[in-house]
Amino acid sequence: MSLFLGLDVGTQGTKGVVLDAAEGRVLARASVGYGLLEGLGPGVCEQHPQTWIAAVRTVATELLGAEGVEEARFEGVGVSGQQHGLVVLDEAGEVVRPAKLWCDTSTASEARELGEALGSPVPTGFTASKVLWLARHEPRNWERVRHVLLPHDFVNFVLTGRACMEAGDASGTGFFDPRSRTFDPHRVAVVDPLLAERLPPLLAPGEAAGCLSAGGAALLGLSEGVLVSAGGGDNMMSAVGSGATRPGVVVVSLGTSGTVFTHADAPVIDPEGLIAPFCSSTGGWLPLLCVMNLTGVSEEVREGFGGGHESLTAAAREVPVGCDGLLWLPYLGGERVPDLPDAAGTLLGMRAGHLRGGVLYRAALEGTSLNLAWGVERMRGLGIAVEGVHLVGGAAQNELWREILADVLACPITPLAEPESAALGAALQAVWTSRRAAGDEIGPDEVAAPFVQAVAAPTEPDAGRGAAYAELSERFREAVAAQYAEP
Repeated sequence: MSLFLGLDVGTQGTKGVVLDAAEGRVLARASVGYGLLEGLGPGVCEQHPQTWIAAVRTVATELLGAEGVEEARFEGVGVSGQQHGLVVLDEAGEVVRPAKLWCDTSTASEARELGEALGSPVPTGFTASKVLWLARHEPRNWERVRHVLLPHDFVNFVLTGRACMEAGDASGTGFFDPRSRTFDPHRVAVVDPLLAERLPPLLAPGEAAGCLSAGGAALLGLSEGVLVSAGGGDNMMSAVGSGATRPGVVVVSLGTSGTVFTHADAPVIDPEGLIAPFCSSTGGWLPLLCVMNLTGVSEEVREGFGGGHESLTAAAREVPVGCDGLLWLPYLGGERVPDLPDAAGTLLGMRAGHLRGGVLYRAALEGTSLNLAWGVERMRGLGIAVEGVHLVGGAAQNELWREILADVLACPITPLAEPESAALGAALQAVWTSRRAAGDEIGPDEVAAPFVQAVAAPTEPDAGRGAAYAELSERFREAVAAQYAEP
């Protein structure tokens, strides 16, 4: 029994891997895509949690049918999930309404109100503003709620029948104290007086969420009683799967949103709230930068011009650094860092010939990378050393993007062999939990380290391009300040 199932339930789809812990390799991978609910208002981003469950079933079925995967050998399951989403269940454990997601900016006014009441910023994407929005705008639904969960907690609930949370994902709610790794009673009460009684118990690091119930076993095609680890938010699981289980490893994840994070042995608190003071899902802390606009911007160009990312990347290589003056402020759906939840994207410096696929594609890569680098500079200002980066996510294999990131961050960029690090991290956390349950006092880094491998040599920064991007960075920040200045 050495097989472990790792699931990553994301915004655009669900991915899964089967890990053979004894042989030290991934036996199978599978994925299925889905979208947001359509026809909603401006800034509203929602999904029905049952969409995730249907996707989990599809992915598990494909994985269990892969060559070399035997149902009887499974020892554990781990679940990663998109952070911050609000999942509300009634007394019978049924979903009350669709989940409001991390990228939903319709609760911006509630976030500002909470920030003023608490005396510290509450990011719009965090769960707190969604709870206040629900209580205020849908009071009948709020009255029905008995369980407030996060997306990965809901999947665990379906698998085990147990409602619970762990500190990593819980620290992205806005009503959690990352120092004490507990819910903050004052912040909980400010969000809503009834919230406290609707929150589940917290798991300790390395504690299992439970075991597969009969229903969970039927969903996955596994045996009842298989261990289900605590899981965590996708960033926490990606940290496990990309080597950020010890200090000194900085990870950049290129997905729908872009994240930068590292392991810390103590909380890292940003007074302005731009760098999230998350806990890790393994007992430490995970200071994290999140920008809302990343691969979605380049995807807009691909959808607009057709073809694939490879052909657009080749065309973008022929475009010089700075796109001959075209600068893209890439805030297509608002932004978290900088804090611009109501912003829209802006193209500046347009001239004849700029409305071509290669030019716009490079402008998308440069604009999102410059914005990411702005946040990394803030992390460095908080004492976080960024001297080299492990790169993961769907766009990690794009060599041009790696070059741009190396130049704007002024450090080597190393792509990892397993770009879907969250699914891998979920499986590895299940390995760690299983070994702890068997009495082994092994640490999470010792479990994960053998699986974190580079797929290519580091991309080194170029001094000449770096100087050009340093100038472009100044222009970018000045343009943001001018374009989105409050009236």
